[in-house]
Amino acid sequence: MDTQQPVPVPVIRKLDEAVVNRIAAGEVIQRPSSALKELLENSLDAGSTAISVLVKEGGNRLLQISDNGHGIRKADLEILAYRHTTSKLKEFDDLETISTLGFRGEALCSISFVSHMSVTTMTADDTHGWRVQYKDSKMEPPGPKPVAAVQGTTICVEDLFYNVPTRKRALKSATEEYARILEVMQRYAIYKSGLAFTCKRVGESRTDLTTMSGASRLDNIRAVYGAALAKELLVLDLSHGDEPSASMGPDGDMSFRVAGYISGVNYACKKTTIILFINGRLVEAANLRRAMEAVYAATLPGSKAGASGEKGCRPWAFLDVTLPPRHVEVNLHPTKREVGFLHQDDIIDAIRAGVETMLLAANTTRTFTQMQLPFAPLLPPEGGEVDRPKDTQGKSGPAPYRPEKLIRTDPKSQSMEAFLTNPYKAAALGGSVARRRGGGDKGSAAATSARDPMDLTLPEGPSLLDATDGDGGDGGGGGGGGGSGVSGGKRRLDPARTHPRHTHTHT
Repeated sequence: MDTQQPVPVPVIRKLDEAVVNRIAAGEVIQRPSSALKELLENSLDAGSTAISVLVKEGGNRLLQISDNGHGIRKADLEILAYRHTTSKLKEFDDLETISTLGFRGEALCSISFVSHMSVTTMTADDTHGWRVQYKDSKMEPPGPKPVAAVQGTTICVEDLFYNVPTRKRALKSATEEYARILEVMQRYAIYKSGLAFTCKRVGESRTDLTTMSGASRLDNIRAVYGAALAKELLVLDLSHGDEPSASMGPDGDMSFRVAGYISGVNYACKKTTIILFINGRLVEAANLRRAMEAVYAATLPGSKAGASGEKGCRPWAFLDVTLPPRHVEVNLHPTKREVGFLHQDDIIDAIRAGVETMLLAANTTRTFTQMQLPFAPLLPPEGGEVDRPKDTQGKSGPAPYRPEKLIRTDPKSQSMEAFLTNPYKAAALGGSVARRRGGGDKGSAAATSARDPMDLTLPEGPSLLDATDGDGGDGGGGGGGGGSGVSGGKRRLDPARTHPRHTHTHT
């Protein structure tokens, strides 16, 4: 009988520092847009008023961000990319009242482990700038090099995920990754309306995002999402309790303030867009998103999924939520994409109720556009008259006649004979009568028409049909009296009654 070999007990060992940092880098830096978000938050924390981003191949080949902030001291460049090195936090308790966007000191370290990173910086006290190359969080020799620069910091990230082939293959196309980068820039540009943002691709002369310093949030929304959305936005302003401040403890009552914009009843889109900032942090809240969608679905027609014949009316909202700092837990997600806060259900319900009230109030003034077909009759407004075009003297008159624009809708309205003049019309009718006669007398009449020329003249007075139809006349109705009768009781044309000017000879 076989005996099972004992399973060896696994040995617990401490991972190498490089392995730990590379694992952590995969959590913080998931794609080029997440690297940009971390760098962008650092620029905002540095007090920048102008931020520009340059992208190549969706951020995989090059991701460069430049700002005009306070810069970095030369003495701090050596430990700049070390893990958990930061100027924004000293003690753990500082997290309760933290006001900066970054606080962990992991972004630059994680980026240096999965890319080639260089930093060029200059402070207001320096006479020139300094440039440093980093690899695996360490400064590469020969260290800081003096370069010409302006005040601020420029961080250049090249060959992102060059040493993580699995992550690089999992990325989307360059176009999709650039769209994610642009979306992050657009959302921060709307929130930070007093700053100047630019974003463009390498080799392109035109920028894909440009916002001016001093522009309002509504101006930036118009620049990013277009005037069609900006003119249909409703201003949202909600508050509860006292003004949120750092002095409020976690045991205090619910207090919040919400400022932003929501799409009105006249704006229709198929995609839900919720731009949410909580205490200045770009975050996501799935429960708030569901609440907003439920409000629009219950208030506006065509909002429910699968509604036939409707474009759909999904919500677009920009919400700037301000809470007491001690009520918010910022250290919740590796990429800071989510935050936790007290009274979450009550605050979301209050926002939902406020949005619903605004939509119901605005729903009484909906605007409907009616299409006018070309050349369709204008229906006069109630109690008024239809506006008619005016001539050069300002007098109203009928619409101009455009025959080339008319179409034939009834086959009985016109025939080909209506386009012939009177002489040719009579000749055409006479020819058809002669053919009918020839068919009636196949023996003699057909032979006669083949041998002798036929004189066809137009009668004066009655029509040609009146002249040819009858009961036989002088020739008799029996078919041959006087030599002038034909089969069927018809009379031949009398040459004496013809008009000399209208004589047609057919052979």
